[in-house]
Amino acid sequence: MTNLSLDFAPILPLPLLIAAAAAIVVLLIIMGIRRTRGTAFRALALLAVLAALANPALREEQRESLGNIAIVVMDESTSQTLAERPEQAKAIRADLETKLGRIPNLDVKWVTSSRPRENEKAGTTIFKDLNNALADIPPDRLAGVIIVSDGQIHDVPKKVGQLGFQAPVHTLLTGRKGEFDRRIEIVKAPRYGLVGQSRDVEIILRETGKVPAGTPRAVSLNIRREGVPDEQVPAIIGERLIISMKFPHAGSNILEIELPQTENELTTANNRVVVIAEGVRENLRVLLVSGKPHAGERTWRNLLKSDAAVDLVHFTILRPPQKQDGTPINELSLIAFPTRELFSQKIEDFDLIIFDRYQYRRILRQHYFDNIARYVRDHGGALLIAAGDDYAGRSSIVNTPLYPVLPAIPTGTVIEQPFKAKLTDLGTRHPVTEDLPGSDKKDPTWGRWFRQVDVMQERGQTLMNGVQEKPLLILERRGEGRVALLTSDQAWLWARRYDGGGPHSQLLRRLSHWLMKEPDLEEERLKATASGLKLTIERRTLEDQVPDVEISAPGGKTERAVLTKVRDGLWRATISASQAGVYKFETNSSIGKLTAIAHAGIADPREMSEVHATDEKITPLVEQTGGGMFWTHASSIIPGSSAGSVEIPRITMLTAARVFSGSTWMGLKDRNAYVTRGIKLTPVFSGIAALLALLFLVTLAWWREGR
Repeated sequence: MTNLSLDFAPILPLPLLIAAAAAIVVLLIIMGIRRTRGTAFRALALLAVLAALANPALREEQRESLGNIAIVVMDESTSQTLAERPEQAKAIRADLETKLGRIPNLDVKWVTSSRPRENEKAGTTIFKDLNNALADIPPDRLAGVIIVSDGQIHDVPKKVGQLGFQAPVHTLLTGRKGEFDRRIEIVKAPRYGLVGQSRDVEIILRETGKVPAGTPRAVSLNIRREGVPDEQVPAIIGERLIISMKFPHAGSNILEIELPQTENELTTANNRVVVIAEGVRENLRVLLVSGKPHAGERTWRNLLKSDAAVDLVHFTILRPPQKQDGTPINELSLIAFPTRELFSQKIEDFDLIIFDRYQYRRILRQHYFDNIARYVRDHGGALLIAAGDDYAGRSSIVNTPLYPVLPAIPTGTVIEQPFKAKLTDLGTRHPVTEDLPGSDKKDPTWGRWFRQVDVMQERGQTLMNGVQEKPLLILERRGEGRVALLTSDQAWLWARRYDGGGPHSQLLRRLSHWLMKEPDLEEERLKATASGLKLTIERRTLEDQVPDVEISAPGGKTERAVLTKVRDGLWRATISASQAGVYKFETNSSIGKLTAIAHAGIADPREMSEVHATDEKITPLVEQTGGGMFWTHASSIIPGSSAGSVEIPRITMLTAARVFSGSTWMGLKDRNAYVTRGIKLTPVFSGIAALLALLFLVTLAWWREGR
């Protein structure tokens, strides 16, 4: 394509050229007033001089036309999957491809926006994705933007100047006018709660869109809690409602609230909300009973005192049993120790009892030990024995009513020789001891110990061995409670970094928390997590094989999942949920039935808060750009016709216009963009031609003046 134009390259600076032109005008005016002969020819001669000084040239450009670019943004957010919108969007795209394809010199760029992605909960962000697409498009080629959406857009710019381009924005709306929907909005919900207590969840029932006449305002909510039957709670649309959420156990606690479907409601996908909150224990109460003072006593005390979640009561015996000085027991302390209160009246208030090198003596009576045994067996208590030579002697606590809950009895031998603690096969898989720093099974890198009590194991699981592969750490579930036996009192050597030290704090802390039933340290555990509608099931176990997991879906349907081994002690399966809601999981184990619960649902609450189609949010911006807003649902649709029937306005190109839309059409801006491939300049009034023209005009002026 060739384009011709006239250019000027003045010989004199522009200010001087303007001054010369002004002087010529003044001179001609004076000559005209005096009626001087030859004024016309003199004027032509002076203008010829001025033209020669301006140095005009004919500019000939070889231009290559550039195509216009239209961007079509397809909203694929979660709300676009409702009702018949997917079919509408598909039909709209097909129609646009046909109509835009007929327009010459127009390139179309298709942009997919707000498709749900894992760990993203930002709602519908059309303009964020549009800006990303504009990064590689020249602004002078953009003919316009067409957005296909239901109108529920969460990042509409407030001012047209924030768009960054000057082109019309059109919106083709999916859905129908006058849609109606109900949802549950969580006003306030706890993130955690103390185990055994409850906290309030505050909700409100919302309506959006056009509410059909006669729709009832009173509804009955279905409340689901873990391990109890469903509960029906009355509620009123638009009014706040407080529901109590209980925390029966530590870890994740789930409360599901469901709103029944209403006639003519757009979707029930947002009629269900789930509150997930962590159950935390109140400060754990630990009773530490120490015997004869030794170097490791401070290790236990420092470890427990360093944990802000632990309330420690330390009861220690300072007088060794062989010392008989005649001092009455009730005078051994300045303050009488409340043994009866601790070991009879309030023993169940403790989460863990630790005996550290304690020998039986008459300070603690026999029935106190019987209370401790029942506390473990019948009330789910926890007992830890850190044994030294006291455990092998005649005054061992084995010779008390505590014996029935102990996993091993001493042989009477105390082995005193250097050794390194080693993990057993079970120990490499058990959460208490797996992955301990330096825990190489054959040659651990941690320091040596020098004393171990020889025991005969009767029950429980051995996680660590010591001298000659003899049991060093034994764990046992006893009745409702748990017991741990450490057959050496020299863990403190690791704390002092003797011979390189070792992971004393990790081991003792994990051991204590396993005894207190920390969920993450359970060796037999079923756990379920959800990401959107994808469910992941994990099974921790010490067994070599695991049974299938039975899954109960929200609607009552059941299915089974087969777990795949990930590594020793860990099995996993991932499934897709068919619908949103609370899923329950059950499987058998060596300790009984294991259960888990997870909620599969919409990952973006903001996206589903308002789902009715609307033109209110984006109309102001569309009007400012000169674009149009069009409902695409075909008004001629009759029952039984295709859900994908749509009406799309015709599309035309406009060069100079302020309004780019009408009731049945929408326009794109023809930018007439081009790139220059070559330029040729041809002087118009210069050289000999200009000189001859000037002499000719001067001669005419002289001739006219002489007559």
